[in-house]
Amino acid sequence: MATGQKLMRVIRVFEFGGPEVLKLRSDVAVPFPKEHQVLIKVHACGVNPVETYIRSGTHIIKPVLPYTPGSDVAGVIEAVGDNVSAFKKGDRVFTTATLSGGYAEYALAADHTVYTLPEKLDFKQGAAIGIPYFTAYRALLHSARVKAGESVLVHGASGGVGLAACQIARAHGLKVLGTASTEEGQKIVLQNGAHEVFNHKEVNYIDKIKIVGSRGPIEITPRDIMPKESSIIGVSLYSSTKEEFQQFAAALQAGIEIGWLKPVIGSQYPLDKAAQAHENIIHNTGTTGKMILLL
Repeated sequence: MATGQKLMRVIRVFEFGGPEVLKLRSDVAVPFPKEHQVLIKVHACGVNPVETYIRSGTHIIKPVLPYTPGSDVAGVIEAVGDNVSAFKKGDRVFTTATLSGGYAEYALAADHTVYTLPEKLDFKQGAAIGIPYFTAYRALLHSARVKAGESVLVHGASGGVGLAACQIARAHGLKVLGTASTEEGQKIVLQNGAHEVFNHKEVNYIDKIKIVGSRGPIEITPRDIMPKESSIIGVSLYSSTKEEFQQFAAALQAGIEIGWLKPVIGSQYPLDKAAQAHENIIHNTGTTGKMILLL
């Protein structure tokens, strides 16, 4: 470490395991942006379920240890590397990926994964865009190829991805049905694009809907899907090409400008409570809105 180099507070993972492996450190050097990179002073970072799977070592993505979790940050450009023309120091931005990790006071990102954050959204909302909105957009428009007039069921619609899917689907002319397990969650789902909402803890809620999605394992009888020519499509955001990310970003930034893209913020935690955030995002039911770390 160079003498006099600026240090930052950051969450580090030195071994895969439970939430307790998230360690707060204050002796990590602030990175310098290289060519086509920017350094962001982080104001907020989204917490996503995938980060808990990566941390536990059970995900296909296994970072080299030690590492810092987090991809969805919002903040202000602190410095730019060579050949960066789209951003300058002081610009408000959000990201869909980071190079150095987002659970930190400063984050390094490739310039093509950074987007301007309009003034009408605050930093907490900016940190709620990345994985939730880009995943929901890819699922609906790219993978499912939905069309106006069709119906979509969003199962567990009161969380970050669910609310994003409701907003996107409604903006594209679909009939939107959502499920949520609490009265507060159902109210928020209706306020964010759903035409109807159902309680997925009710015994016979499926009978009311006639369509069903699932978060956990399910059994499928292939013969049942043949007459309807149904499709089962997996979605992975990071299968998207650079060009597809740019396409999704253009559509979502238009949504911000028009006003239908409005992230709903849920639980908020300081950086030193990252382990508690990881515990709660998996084990707390009835989630409402997007979970955020504040810096």
